[in-house]
Amino acid sequence: LTVVASCLHSIVNAIASVFSAIIGGIASICNATISCITCQGCGGGRRGGGTRAGRI
Repeated sequence: LTVVASCLHSIVNAIASVFSAIIGGIASICNATISCITCQGCGGGRRGGGTRAGRI
């Protein structure tokens, strides 16, 4: 039983590491996409806010 338990434990650890890697990759991709969208939106708004220079 101890051998089976240790084997299952190693399998569970391997699956957990794979899931964490996949989730981490998805999270990083989502963060990059969100930051890109917000940067383009806010940055574009700020650049468009260059009308301030026009006001000056």
